[in-house]
Amino acid sequence: MKLKKQVTVCGAAIFCVAVFSLYLMLDRVQHDPTRHQSGGNFPRSQISVLQNRIEQLEQLLEENHEIISHIKDSVLELTAHAEGQPALPQHPLNGSWVLPAESRPSFLSVSPQDCQFALGGKGQSPDLQMLAVYSLLPFDNQDGGVWKQGFDITYEPNEWDTEPLQVFVVPHSHNDPGWIKTFDKYYYDQTQHILNSMLLKMQEDPRRRFIWSEISFFSKWWDNISAQKRAAVRRLVGNGQLEMVTGGWVMPDEANSHYFAMIDQLIEGHQWLEKNIGVTPRSGWAVDPFGYSSTMPYLLKRSNLTAMLIQRVHYSIKKHFAATQNLEFMWRQTWDPDSSTDILCHMMPFYSYDVPHTCGPDPKICCQFDFKRLPGGRINCPWKVPPRAITDANVAERAQLLLDQYRKKSKLYRSKVLLVPLGDDFRYDKPQEWDAQFLNYQRIFDFLNSRPDLHVQAQFGTLSDYFDALYKKVGIVPGMRPPGFPVLTGDFFSYADREDHYWTGYFTSRPFYKSLDRVLESHLRGAEILYSLALAHARRAGADGRYPLSDYALLTNARRNLGLFQHHDAIAGTAKEAVAVDYGVRCLAGGLGTPLLFTTPPQDETRSSQDSLPEKTVIKLDTSPRFLVVFNPLEQERLSVVPVLVDTPHVRVLSEEGQPLPSQLSAVWNSATDVSVLVRLPALGLRVLQLHKSLDGHAAPRASTRLYLHGRDAPVRKRVAHPTASYACAGPHPQSLRQAGEQQVHRVSSDFLVYGTRTSKDKSGAYLFLPDGEAKPYTPRDPPVVRVMEGPLFSEVSSYYQHVQTVVRLYNVPGVEGLSLDVSCLVDIRDHINKELALRFSTDIESDDTFFTDLNGFQIQARRYQRKLPLQANFYPMPAMAYIQDVQSRLTLLTAQALGVSSLRSGQLEVILDRRLMQDDNRGLGQGLKDNKRTCNRFRLLLERRSTANKDERPISFPSLLSHITSVHLNAEALVMPVALENPALPALRSFVPLATTLPCDFHILNLRTLQAEVSYAEAALILHRKGFDCSLEAKNLGFNCTTSQGKVGPGLFQELELGSLQPTSLTLMYPLGTASNSTNIHLDPMEIATFRIRLG
Repeated sequence: MKLKKQVTVCGAAIFCVAVFSLYLMLDRVQHDPTRHQSGGNFPRSQISVLQNRIEQLEQLLEENHEIISHIKDSVLELTAHAEGQPALPQHPLNGSWVLPAESRPSFLSVSPQDCQFALGGKGQSPDLQMLAVYSLLPFDNQDGGVWKQGFDITYEPNEWDTEPLQVFVVPHSHNDPGWIKTFDKYYYDQTQHILNSMLLKMQEDPRRRFIWSEISFFSKWWDNISAQKRAAVRRLVGNGQLEMVTGGWVMPDEANSHYFAMIDQLIEGHQWLEKNIGVTPRSGWAVDPFGYSSTMPYLLKRSNLTAMLIQRVHYSIKKHFAATQNLEFMWRQTWDPDSSTDILCHMMPFYSYDVPHTCGPDPKICCQFDFKRLPGGRINCPWKVPPRAITDANVAERAQLLLDQYRKKSKLYRSKVLLVPLGDDFRYDKPQEWDAQFLNYQRIFDFLNSRPDLHVQAQFGTLSDYFDALYKKVGIVPGMRPPGFPVLTGDFFSYADREDHYWTGYFTSRPFYKSLDRVLESHLRGAEILYSLALAHARRAGADGRYPLSDYALLTNARRNLGLFQHHDAIAGTAKEAVAVDYGVRCLAGGLGTPLLFTTPPQDETRSSQDSLPEKTVIKLDTSPRFLVVFNPLEQERLSVVPVLVDTPHVRVLSEEGQPLPSQLSAVWNSATDVSVLVRLPALGLRVLQLHKSLDGHAAPRASTRLYLHGRDAPVRKRVAHPTASYACAGPHPQSLRQAGEQQVHRVSSDFLVYGTRTSKDKSGAYLFLPDGEAKPYTPRDPPVVRVMEGPLFSEVSSYYQHVQTVVRLYNVPGVEGLSLDVSCLVDIRDHINKELALRFSTDIESDDTFFTDLNGFQIQARRYQRKLPLQANFYPMPAMAYIQDVQSRLTLLTAQALGVSSLRSGQLEVILDRRLMQDDNRGLGQGLKDNKRTCNRFRLLLERRSTANKDERPISFPSLLSHITSVHLNAEALVMPVALENPALPALRSFVPLATTLPCDFHILNLRTLQAEVSYAEAALILHRKGFDCSLEAKNLGFNCTTSQGKVGPGLFQELELGSLQPTSLTLMYPLGTASNSTNIHLDPMEIATFRIRLG
């Protein structure tokens, strides 16, 4: 009662302060003589005076907003200390469960300035907007002659008379860390020989150059070579002969990977390079990912790289950019108001990155200059004209033939500097190949360079040699925009390499491993943060020895295994079956149990093998209580329903202090009982729970369960309603959805569909999606078994079909979980032949042909259904979310694993759940997709009302704050760890609350990553992301606290830890930015990702 009075008094105080502040503002604006003078003695008109007053009022409102925020925080603290946990549910007479009102007030306090960003409007329009380019192109695939997908290129012989052509031939070897062979098999069979030969052959001639990108392979080789050879490598790097390009652990897939993992593998590679070779990469090299995300250029720019190269882009886009000399451009983020995110990007113009497709437009001629294919070797030229060794007798004719190709290729670019890659997959593995390529090319270069009348200078170069020469030629500093070069925004999905062969299948291929990836990612992030905090606290207490270096080695192993899985044939699901198993084993070994963190693994993560679903451990209760530790990996406090499996229905759950917690018993198919507990968890903190066997009638309330078998009962027409939302279903499928506090009921129905594959020669495979027309309804052998369960914390409808089990759950709790529908699909299509299972949501939202998908969980890209393109071309990657909207509503599908998504008609959203394909799709894999597993796909369905009634045509869009928070809740579940029986250690078990202040809710701690465990202080990388969000989506009854602060984080972030120093750095910590300080006064712009090197102690 006393608390209620306090809250009432504080609430009244806030209201009074607000009203009084506004009154004072108006009073000051009217009567302050200095304000009148500041506007000048003779204002031109009354309008300018009015305008000044409005601006002053806005400023004062902002100050008032901050005051109120502080008061709210005080109220929160008051209530937090008084009443930590929600009260128990009541069961009224009419049979519906009701949770008592939340004792803590909830706030949504968003600064008006923070809403401006999503409205955009600032900055100039780009020259090339990819959504507009798609609308413009005919995609007609006309025969272009020798350059099949292009056009005939002509030039005048005297074009280079005043400015000679400068040619850089860049030798490279593309090494996949797993594809046809496993990572280790590739290393032992090929990669180690490539690098050994490189070391030997590069020292024979200082004019030779070579580039390397995959640090996963390079570090393994480095561990196996002598100190003498390491010194030779450092010399080659130092004198510019060998360049490390991009420098990530792998060359990541850009469709399915999450930005946490993309950054993590980049840091792992860059930190390794700095520590072992002392080098920082300058240019990006991505020749093989199957389409490109605009997230990657942002990450490279933030890592201080100045240029990048891409290759696998739709052939029609390549042709269009070549015809308009736009193959080199400044790639800018869609949301960037100025040019701060610009990075120079070079797009390769032709079909492939192999030698026949890199010297010029005619592969028949270029193949003759791939000297690995000299007669007598293992590979030859498919165009039936073999290469000829270069001699004094033929050098003039051969050099002229090659120069003609160089000149034609250079006509597609704006400058007189030309890049010619020279390599392919796993090239240069024998000394003979080094000799064949380098000696023959050097003879050609010597000839060309000795003939001034040819106006060409040709040489071997690295990627940065090329970009440096380009910048020098146009007379600007590396990183700046060359005059006349276009600015481009958008991305390069979806990719087609020929005809209508769209690489949109791999957005879903092997969904089991895509899901496993995200679990490993979540566990690794949790382990990183807890390890860094535990180490800092241990050092502060003088107990460093409790965290030995062997623990840090386990973390490093987990990072590297996650990094390896970001490779573009790993998470993509496009490797051989045995290689997929190897990746799975590595993921399991590298962090799914996170042994360094937990003496017992998280309760829901016991996996018997790399291809099995996680199983919950049953906790056995007897007379003494069992203790659980629950970890919240989020930087926001959360109110969560935590499931625990016990061996008896007679159970009570108490807090650390012994207070009973709201809980619900649910039946499971085996003999155990699921007890779900509503618990408030501190940000990044640990909370202790007690489980007691209860035989005195005080056990948790049970949910009521009803079964409907095979349609023998009447079809279920069920309305599941809770204070936050309600949905109705007919049979197993949802039919309608209504938000709390809203009158309008939305039609939202879902159906399972099946895509077949073509009957002609080209069929769907691991990469390609080639359907035999539109999807057909899924028709199971029997009608489903339907189970309806209703309880105080949640109600759910489960449907059991032959190939898929779905659970649609509605939470009856305040906060994030109660505001969306929880949907999970357990899919098993191991008896299908050439079929793909899809889930389609149909609504009454008038979305027309526009929908939105995320890129890497980092940003949103607008998409348009293109009728001129085949069905498969309209699918896009969905790593975290997709949504459709009209002027009134937005429906968001949030996902816990990357899958392919589309909207083929207005009001629809469909996702491919799994694909089983019996044949190879002729892209080198040599296998179909037949190793399907039972896979659980998890989603949240969020319906929001839009308050702005204008139809937004801009390509820029943002999720709401609620959507962002729902996404992190889905992807970073609370981890439940049972305390071992033999170790009660009661005094030691206390809740852990590491943060001293609440972070603004548009901030996300991407990682707190310990950098070096060997040093005497805990040095870590704090990586923050400030999210862009749309304020026009209204959410009533949020039930959680959310305040934004215009991008500012105040001092004193960590509780009980002193901040030794905080140094802003580039993304991967290679470059310091600004000065170090010992206070966490941080400011981030919307969408900015920033890294800080911090010392805690």
